[in-house]
Amino acid sequence: MAQEFHDESQVDLFLPQLTALPLRDQRETMERPFFSLSKRKRLKPIDYVSPDRKITVHVSANSEYGLATIYDLDILIYCASVLMEHKRRGSNDIPQTLHVVPYDMLKTLKREVGGRAYELLGNALDRLQSTTVKTNIRSGDAVETTFSWIDSHSQLKDRSGNVRGMRITLAKWFYDGVLMEGGVLAIDPAYFSLTGGRERWLYRVARKHAGGAGADGFAISMPTLFEKSGAEGDYRRFKFEMSKIAKEDGLPGYTIALETRDDAEPLLRMKRRDRSSEPLAPPSPAPATVDTRHANLISDDPPIAFPDAGHIAHTAFGAIARASLPSPQRDYGLVADDFRSFLRQREIAMDAKNITQIFATFCAKQRPAS
Repeated sequence: MAQEFHDESQVDLFLPQLTALPLRDQRETMERPFFSLSKRKRLKPIDYVSPDRKITVHVSANSEYGLATIYDLDILIYCASVLMEHKRRGSNDIPQTLHVVPYDMLKTLKREVGGRAYELLGNALDRLQSTTVKTNIRSGDAVETTFSWIDSHSQLKDRSGNVRGMRITLAKWFYDGVLMEGGVLAIDPAYFSLTGGRERWLYRVARKHAGGAGADGFAISMPTLFEKSGAEGDYRRFKFEMSKIAKEDGLPGYTIALETRDDAEPLLRMKRRDRSSEPLAPPSPAPATVDTRHANLISDDPPIAFPDAGHIAHTAFGAIARASLPSPQRDYGLVADDFRSFLRQREIAMDAKNITQIFATFCAKQRPAS
């Protein structure tokens, strides 16, 4: 289904993306059954109706390509992340058609790079374009919207036939969902290292529901979880697989546990993983100079711990962000998510002695593209 074009003058449109693009997932798709959880070709439609009968999701496949899978979703996560980077940089006109360097996308998605990888990428784009989704999840009433995940995609090849770039035009429904207020959530790059489709889906459920929950986390009954998954096979098999995943407890950032009940089906409880017992590297050394506008906040004693979840607009860190960010219009919720990812990647404790100074320096470096 992909179009090919060989205009060498178009090469400059495909500029390399950031090597460490902050990763975002579209919130509305994180707990409902929009994707096949298996790599096997699936032709059976997904039909979901919420327990209160208010939300419906119907996903149907093209007989040639099959349903889009949760592995194909990686492409949409990458595209959502690029859109949010445009927004972070203050772009006035964020494009619905993205010019993507396949190599950069594959590296970000922790995939092999080579001829076979580009072929698999093309297959995934075909499934995303040919899968039809009908849902009222956004309207909240009987109005249903029908769309495919992407409207079109095309490839730029050089004279040797090598793929140099791709154009991906996103569905308006997905594009609007990413850019609306609160439309995305930051995800751990380790998500792409999860090999099982059910593990990937379960991580997304945990990220949406347990990410902002308190110490008790989020619990859901196993039958409800089964309905939300859209998984093929029977409930008994699903429960066995969920029990196995809970026993292994290997989701990045979240711990999951099965809770049995005498009078009902078991619950699956999801909590943010406690990192306090993990070894922490020494915090980065303080910079030589600090903006005096927030020097009073940086010298606080005792130090202020960066919040492990939630928004920072009305905290001391919100004040630092207002003083330090070159782009005042940026969403401080996204700033907080980016900073938490920054700390995790460098194994810096959120209550490090100079955490406010680290945060101020981090904010000062969030400069829009010139």
